[in-house]
Amino acid sequence: MKEQNPNFFYDICVYSDNSLKHVFWVDARSRAAYEYFGDMVSFNTTYKLNKFEMPVTAFVGVDHHRRSCLFGCALLGNEETESFEWLMQTFVKCMEKIPYGILTDQCGAMAIAIQNVLPNTRHRLWIWHITKKILHKLGRLSRYEEIKATMNGIIYESHSRELFERSLYDFIEEYTLHDNNWLNDIYHIRNIWVPVFLEHEFWASMRSTQRIESMHAFFDKYLTCRSSLIQFVHQYDNCLVDKQQQELECDAADNRGLIPCVSNSPIENQFQYEYTNFIFHYVQAKFIKKCDCNLSPKAVKDNQYFYEMT
Repeated sequence: MKEQNPNFFYDICVYSDNSLKHVFWVDARSRAAYEYFGDMVSFNTTYKLNKFEMPVTAFVGVDHHRRSCLFGCALLGNEETESFEWLMQTFVKCMEKIPYGILTDQCGAMAIAIQNVLPNTRHRLWIWHITKKILHKLGRLSRYEEIKATMNGIIYESHSRELFERSLYDFIEEYTLHDNNWLNDIYHIRNIWVPVFLEHEFWASMRSTQRIESMHAFFDKYLTCRSSLIQFVHQYDNCLVDKQQQELECDAADNRGLIPCVSNSPIENQFQYEYTNFIFHYVQAKFIKKCDCNLSPKAVKDNQYFYEMT
C-alpha cells in the first residue's frame, strides 16, 4: 500500500515475541478529508474482527454533504488505557492536528486515554450508549415502562439545565431511586452526554445513532468472520473508493444548480451560495421554522433589550 500510495500511513505495535499487538493505518484520501473535516471525530470500538478477536476501531467524521467519512482504522490487541493511548498518539502523529471534539462509547479506559493524550479536546459520549442501558439497569422495576418513558422525556425534552436538574430530582423521588448506583454514575458525567449540556457546541450532527449504524453496515458489507488482515485492508481501500465516488457524484449534483430560496431574506440567500445543496436543504428547513416565530419587545434594562419569541 505504501509503495502504491506515498501518503499512506501505518504504524504497528508488537509484543515481545514480535506477534501483532496493534496496527493503525490511514489512506491518503482519509488524511486529506481530515484536513477539511477533522474538527469533530467519532471513535467506536464495538465491532470485532472475529478471526482475530480484536476490536476494530474507526475514526469517523462528517463531510460537506453530511455523509460519514473515514479518517482512519485500527485493530487493537485489547481495550486497556495503554492501548488507547498508543492509538490516540499515533493518530495525532499521523494527522498533525488535534480534533476539537471526540465522541466515544462509555469506556473508562478510553476516557482516561483521551484525557492524557488529548487534554484540550472536548469529549462527549454517544447518548444511545447511555440510554440503551436503561432496560438492563432499571428493567426489573415494577413500573419499568413508565420509568423508561419518563427518563427519556427528561433526557430529550429538558430545554434548560435547571429543568433537567429539577425533573431528574422529581423522577428519583417519584420512583425511589436514591440508591441506584447507575443513575448516580451517569448523573455525575451528565455534562458529556445530556443534550442540554452540549447544545451550544458544534458536533457536526454526529450524535445520532445513524453514524454508528452506518459504520456497522460498512463492516458488515466488507468483512466476514473469516476476513484476514490483508483482506480487511484491501476491503477498507475498496470502501474508500466507493465513498470517494459518492462524494464526486454529490459534488456534480451541486454543480448542476442551486436549491431555490423560499424567502427574500439575504441570510437565506447567503446560505444558498455558501453551503452544498444537501447542507442548504437541511439549513433551509430550520430557517423556515424560524420564519414562523414572532419577536415581541418585553423590557429594557441597563441598555439591554429583552424580547419574547413565540
